[in-house]
Amino acid sequence: MDLFEYQARDLFEAHGVPVLAGATATTPEQAREAAERIGASSGGVTVVKAQVKTGGRGKAGGVKVAKSLDEAAEAARNILGMDIKGHTVGTVMVAAGAKIAEEYYFSLLLDRANRSYLAMCSKEGGVEIEQLAVERPEALAKVEVDPNVGIDDAKAQEIVDAAGFDQSTGAAIVPVLKKLWEVYHDEDATLVEVNPLVKTEDGSIIALDGKVTLDANADFRHPEHSELEDKASADPLEAKAKALGLNYVKLDGNVGIIGNGAGLVMSTLDVVAYAGEDLHAERGGSVVARPANFLDIGGGASAEVMANGLGVILGDEQVKSVFVNVFGGITACDEVAKGIAGALESLGDAETKPLVVRLDGNKVDEGRRILAELNHPLVTIEETMDGAARKVAELAAKN
Repeated sequence: MDLFEYQARDLFEAHGVPVLAGATATTPEQAREAAERIGASSGGVTVVKAQVKTGGRGKAGGVKVAKSLDEAAEAARNILGMDIKGHTVGTVMVAAGAKIAEEYYFSLLLDRANRSYLAMCSKEGGVEIEQLAVERPEALAKVEVDPNVGIDDAKAQEIVDAAGFDQSTGAAIVPVLKKLWEVYHDEDATLVEVNPLVKTEDGSIIALDGKVTLDANADFRHPEHSELEDKASADPLEAKAKALGLNYVKLDGNVGIIGNGAGLVMSTLDVVAYAGEDLHAERGGSVVARPANFLDIGGGASAEVMANGLGVILGDEQVKSVFVNVFGGITACDEVAKGIAGALESLGDAETKPLVVRLDGNKVDEGRRILAELNHPLVTIEETMDGAARKVAELAAKN
């Protein structure tokens, strides 16, 4: 789960990372009130920032410095409702201004390839770090962090030395890096990024901006993280699937996909995409079939789980046809068939989208028998994965 900047700031503050005062606002009037409270500590200067989960806010006009209460209200008025890379701004953060002497960069992230953590640090912050890494990689220090040790004094010193900081500045940054490690470790994050990490004119080190991504696999340890979810902008289908305990990701195609096991579902996405490309080549024009979702019902799925998954997919207006692809192991094919039958029965005449079902493995004969006896006009049984993909693509194109 990606956090908004103001949420990252609050987490930083809770763990002792030095940050500036900040408050959120959803109207120009609230922004004025926040600037009046916060600006007193920074000579009346505040910064109004769009709260969206994407980069490039500054270039898009989503970050403005205000030197008066009227300017803060006007900045909020201009930013609220703005579209930044497809994200509509509904909230701004009003933060205290700072007298910046230098800007740095720091991040701590999960390095999956090396099964470790990676700290990245640079004396050149406030810039497109990806561009810096490509054009001048020597300016971005990369230091492996042992998950069992984390960032202690020695590791923090290694990081600032690798980045080329002078002794005085490095000594000031070391305790901040240790606090950022606490955020990463204690909150079960997969990313903690500060850009810029600044040194002010009085020599203080402050996290001026922050990005945090939390690991959803650790939610059971952090019930309080549910309060950080952006429920207002969540996709309703993804929210419904999450509530039902389903592994579902919404995509932009028109063929619903259900399978058991992440590997099989990923393969199913591929064969459907290939089938759509084949139809495109044969018929010309636009691509006529693309996956509309990833949905893994998992091993040992019951008829109820199957019915719940089908209910989520059939509720997607973009879906024109559905491919159910199950290889029975722990998941028995007869349970899958019962789930399909139950879902169609509950939907009744409201269901008009065709289903293509490919079953194989454990209790496949029983599963196929249930569907054959169901004899539903919307259900087509295919024996092979490629044949089913071709059929579901054709049905999507037809519909």
